[in-house]
Amino acid sequence: MINVENQIELVNIQKNYGTHVVLSNCDLCVRNGEFVVVVGRSGSGKSTLLNLIGGLEQPTDGTIKVSGNSLTNLNEEELSKLRRQKLGFIFQFFNLIPTLTALENIRLPMALNRINKKETIERALSLLEEFGLSGFDQRFPEELSGGEQQRVAIARALAHKPDIILADEPTGNLDLDTANEVLELLNRTCRQRGTTLIMATHSKEVIGLADRVFSIHGSDLNEAIM
Repeated sequence: MINVENQIELVNIQKNYGTHVVLSNCDLCVRNGEFVVVVGRSGSGKSTLLNLIGGLEQPTDGTIKVSGNSLTNLNEEELSKLRRQKLGFIFQFFNLIPTLTALENIRLPMALNRINKKETIERALSLLEEFGLSGFDQRFPEELSGGEQQRVAIARALAHKPDIILADEPTGNLDLDTANEVLELLNRTCRQRGTTLIMATHSKEVIGLADRVFSIHGSDLNEAIM
């Protein structure tokens, strides 16, 4: 039975690609509202771990529970609904839709959850103001700097009020000063909302903000002593 304080539970997770073992016997519990960072070299399995938690990939062995749901027991339609309602994703390269304005990008996950148009507009404009982007609502991604695009991406991830944010190298494409600003913004907004945040990163700056840090070495996942 899942611990009600845990938003995420991974037990004895193994992930292979063919004969290549990426993760082996990994256990991880993340509590509600916790900020957890996963570090490791490129190719160590950080993104794979996030994909497993997000239901984008299935483990070779082991069990994963997210918000009380056993992912291995869900079909693709049910997984899609879980991602749409409970999860928000942030990526290194922003992944904004280039043909949509900043406002439209932020509204998208709310529209997919069938939130009424008036509310999606109001919520998107409020997020733009909160993130220092008032007046940017009609700009397209190509008209925004890297830091501005990532702020829009964070707003989009939070717009439908998910329980969990999965952030994969969210500052990897930004200069140091902008990266630090984005990290502070992400940390602050998730904590204010009580949103669970799991971040895979190379950034050492983020370690001081996290509640717990895990490292992947070889195929092992271990909690780092801070």
